[in-house]
Amino acid sequence: MELLATASGTSSLVVLVLAVFGASLVEMVEAFTIVAAVGVTRGWRCSLQGAGAAAAVLALAVAIGGVPLVRYAPIDGLRVAVGALLLLLGLSWLRKAVLRAAGIVARHDEKAIYTETVHALKSSGNSDDRGFVEGFGVAFKGVLLEGVEVVLIVISLGASQHRLAQASAAAGAAALVVAVIGVMVARQLSEVPENLLKMVVGVLLTSFGTFWIGEGAGAHWPGSNASLPALVGVFGLTTAGLVLSMRRVVRPVLVEAEVES
Repeated sequence: MELLATASGTSSLVVLVLAVFGASLVEMVEAFTIVAAVGVTRGWRCSLQGAGAAAAVLALAVAIGGVPLVRYAPIDGLRVAVGALLLLLGLSWLRKAVLRAAGIVARHDEKAIYTETVHALKSSGNSDDRGFVEGFGVAFKGVLLEGVEVVLIVISLGASQHRLAQASAAAGAAALVVAVIGVMVARQLSEVPENLLKMVVGVLLTSFGTFWIGEGAGAHWPGSNASLPALVGVFGLTTAGLVLSMRRVVRPVLVEAEVES
């Protein structure tokens, strides 16, 4: 029994780390694209200072929001609330990823975002003081906005499993990976399969959300935390089935439209 409990705890920790790391990776790729655009057009000093200030605000938000939840919130009520939040986030990510994978919605284009940001900054004036302030502001807002969902996920998963440190470490690792790879590719991480990452993270968040709502409501999952990988498999297969079925419907329509045009 002790061995089974250890294996169950390990599997839930692995799923948690993967969910936080994947979500952070996606959001930090988008944030880095904006930071790189600011660095090229307004200088790296204002760009990095703006990104650093936003990162500090996000870290403070995790400390202020996460630590009290871990220590003082009643666990069952916390799990239901956290589960609902994660389920909403996960389904939102899945909806977008499925629509993009099926060809109904255009895929996210980091190169286009980079080009648009550079163009907007170049056309707004070149005075040194104004350029620094504007560059700082764009980098700050970019990192802050992209990091809000990461903070929600870190606090939610970390608080519900009393693993705030592990969740924070996974987010930090993702930010470090993006920064290192970003320096290597010089401008943006356009080769990262972002839609696939969003789909995987959506499946993980949806699985966690379903699990914690059930736990908080008093349900007893078979094998306790060991049910998480099974939920991931169920939602993963369901997502793949949705993508395939939607492609079968969409492709004939697109072909017919091309023929008519």
